Order: sequence, then C-alpha cells, then structure tokens
Amino acid sequence: MPLRVLIGVGGGIAAYKAAHLVRYFKESSHEVHVIPTRSALKFVGAATFEALSGNPVSTDVFDNVDEVQHVRLGQEADLIVIAPATADLLARLATGRADDLLTSSCLVSTCPIVLAPAMHTEMWENAATQANVRTLRERGITVIEPAHGRLTGKDSGPGRLPEPDHIGALSLAVARNQHAEIFRQSLVGKRVVVTAGGTEEPIDPVRFLTNASSGRQGYALADIAAQRGADVTLISASTDVLHTPSGAEVVHVRTALELQAAVQEAAPHADLMVMAAAVADYRPESVAASKMKKDGDHDFSTLKMTENPDILAGLVQARREGEIPSETVIVGFAAETGDEKSSPLEHAKRKFLRKGCDLLMCNAVGEGKVFGQEDNAGWLLSARNTPGAEGREDPTVIDVPSGPKLDVAARILDEAETLLTPH
Repeated sequence: MPLRVLIGVGGGIAAYKAAHLVRYFKESSHEVHVIPTRSALKFVGAATFEALSGNPVSTDVFDNVDEVQHVRLGQEADLIVIAPATADLLARLATGRADDLLTSSCLVSTCPIVLAPAMHTEMWENAATQANVRTLRERGITVIEPAHGRLTGKDSGPGRLPEPDHIGALSLAVARNQHAEIFRQSLVGKRVVVTAGGTEEPIDPVRFLTNASSGRQGYALADIAAQRGADVTLISASTDVLHTPSGAEVVHVRTALELQAAVQEAAPHADLMVMAAAVADYRPESVAASKMKKDGDHDFSTLKMTENPDILAGLVQARREGEIPSETVIVGFAAETGDEKSSPLEHAKRKFLRKGCDLLMCNAVGEGKVFGQEDNAGWLLSARNTPGAEGREDPTVIDVPSGPKLDVAARILDEAETLLTPH
C-alpha cells in the first residue's frame, strides 16, 4: 500500500544523496514530501526536490500558515525519513526543539521516524552525539547505524551516509514492522557471525561450479543484527552486488574450504552463528593449472568430484567437544525441494536431526522461489522447548510467512535471541 513519506534533509555534504532517496520512494509508488533545513538548501536547491517529489518544498513554519503546514505534514505522514541527519539535527530532535518545519513536523508526528546519520567519525563517536542517539532510540525513534567508508576530504571511518536505496529498504522495513521494533537494541554486546552467498569450486582458472544463491538473505541477517547493535562479522561468498551492512566486518571467501577456515577462526568468539551460505556439497578432485581446451588432452565427458566438509555439522561437533563455547547459538539453513517421497519440510526435519543445530530455517526453492528474489518464506525448526535436546525427533515448527528478506531476517533473529545467554 502506498505510504505518505516525509523526507527530511539535514545540512551536510551528503544532502545530495537525498535526491536519490526521493526517487527511490517515488519509484516505489509512495507519495513524497521533502522538508530540507535551511542549511540543506545550501547544498541542494529546492527546485531539485520539488521536481523529484512533485510537491512544493518548504523549510519554515511560517510558510503556508493558512494550511497549518507545520502540523499537517507531520500528522498526515505514514513514515518520516531524515537523511542525512547531522549531529546538530540529532541534538535538536533529542531536546525536542521545534524551530523549523522539519523538527516541528517530527514533534507532532506519531508515525515511525527513521534517522540516517552522516558526519565525521569524531562527531559520531562524541559522547554528546551518542547520548542523543540513545535518547532518541529510547523514545522509539529508529537511528540507523552509519556506514563505514570515505568521508569528506581524506577522512575515512564510521559516519558515512548509507546508500539511498539501502536507507529506503531499511526505512520501509521499519514502517512494516513498527509495532515489532525491528531495530530494537537487543543485540548490544553480542558477537554475531553470518555466512552468506554461494561458494565457487574452481575447475580451471576460468571455470567453476556454483549455485543460484544470491546472498540476499544472509546480508539481510547481517543488516538486522548490526542495526540491533551486534558486533557483526559477515563471511561472504559469491553474491549479487549487495550493500555492505553498516558497521559489519566483511570477510570475503570463494570456496567451501575457505569458508570453513573463516568460520573456524570466527566461531570461538561468537555468541551467535548464522550459517546462511549455500555451500557446495562437492568440488572437483583436481583443478587444472591452465584453461582446459576442447582440442586438448582433457576429457570433458566426466568430472571427478570429492566431497566438501559439512561445515554446519562440524561447527556443532566443535561445540560438543568444547572447541567453541557451549552457549554459542547455531542457526542452519536448508534449501529444499520436494520429491515423490517427502515434502521440503519433511526433508528439513531429517536434516535438523542430522545437523544438531539449535535452529534450522527451511526454504522451499526452485521455479523462481527464494534464490535471487526479494521475498522469502519457509519454516523455522527449533528444539528450544526441550533444553539440551539437540537432534530431538519432534522439533517445534514455526511458520515464517512470505515477506521481504529483511522481515524474514528479523523473524529468524527474534527466535535466535530467545536462546542467547544474557551477558
């Protein structure tokens, strides 16, 4: 359903990205009004926002007084997104200021408000800014974690504005899940490791075996975990071109063996392991040193394969043997298709017994389902109702209805959080 979106623009160099954010919401069929601060108009002119939004732009509470605009816009909005949210703007919002049209609209609004900060690292990490962020979050306002990267000049670090479509996707997730507090700070102090994407097993320097995984669900899981305050490591195999989750450390791997090594290195320090990568079951027994030619000595009619290690089962075994902490929560994934003997869910139940993980997310895949798609659905299998019952025969089945992968990620993490040991 189309939303009435109010986009606020703070006075920072990243204000130019707000124009792309306006276009993102317009192309998603939402109605958009833009309220820049006076400082923002020094970076991007009102005409740009008017042309992109199709609505007039105002900054002052005395504009269109006859329409009581400083009250009407905030009251009518279904979602308010402010990008960039400068340190000054965060401070004014935290103290309840209403000295321009944007802050007045926020103060009168009862809809979800999402702030995307952008500033230099020192300003973001300053105690005053962090106190303002905590205050805003305590009041139910969503403050997105800033991205890490190049800032103004030669500086680099946390404080960069995330890309506009990333902000837009996160903001719409907040709007869809406003009563569930999708970005509540429930993972602060927790270390979360997520694997994502499909492994590639080389045949020669130019050919490899892979699968249809896009990595979107794994990246969504890392995204939600980071926004909930976790210290996130994302072990990324081959993926579509995806935005790096704000604040996450990304470890790039290619093969199943490389992924296994990265998991083994990260697991001893993790509170939660989410194994969402699609790992190849087999790899070529040998890899040609040069490109295999059709007119050469290679036999292309057969390809001798060897089995890859079962990384998820190995992780559970390492926990049993004390190589990683016993309280580490392990979440597995099962991409299944039905056959003449069993449904995808029945296959997943047997896999849950074999693997011994705490949760297993099962997807029914194939024929345009899940891989590469924006939405996902399936079932979560859990043993949480029987303490210590790894591999029990009657897992609890939790339905995960179809929805955007960010929403599915939130549902998976909601369940995983019930198993985490408090610090």
